Amino acid sequence: MIDFTKGSVFTLHQDDEYREMITSLLLDGEKVIESYKSVRDGVVFTNKRIIAVDVKGFTGSKKDYTSLPYKNIVAYSIETSGTFDLDAELEIYFSSLGKVKFEFKKDSDIVEISKIIAGYVL
Repeated sequence: MIDFTKGSVFTLHQDDEYREMITSLLLDGEKVIESYKSVRDGVVFTNKRIIAVDVKGFTGSKKDYTSLPYKNIVAYSIETSGTFDLDAELEIYFSSLGKVKFEFKKDSDIVEISKIIAGYVL
């Protein structure tokens, strides 16, 4: 499992590469809503969960997929990008796991990400 205690795990931008990578993990009726990528790692939002992908090793052939179900979210917070702080942030608090933090590049629509989560949590 990805160690989320180190603070921000990835700085992400919208990209469809990880959409394709996680299709074999999807349940019947589960659909990808948005897909984001950093240099090597990624995050995919589906209609049931968030899947964080941590690419490991020198060659990148080994990957860790962490499933974060919306049903376990107890609170979340977004911070939009500013003039000097160009990254937006998403902090999600999961029951029994604690805080998970993702950073998004300035061009990512953090408000839309917040709406996706709210639609499944509230």
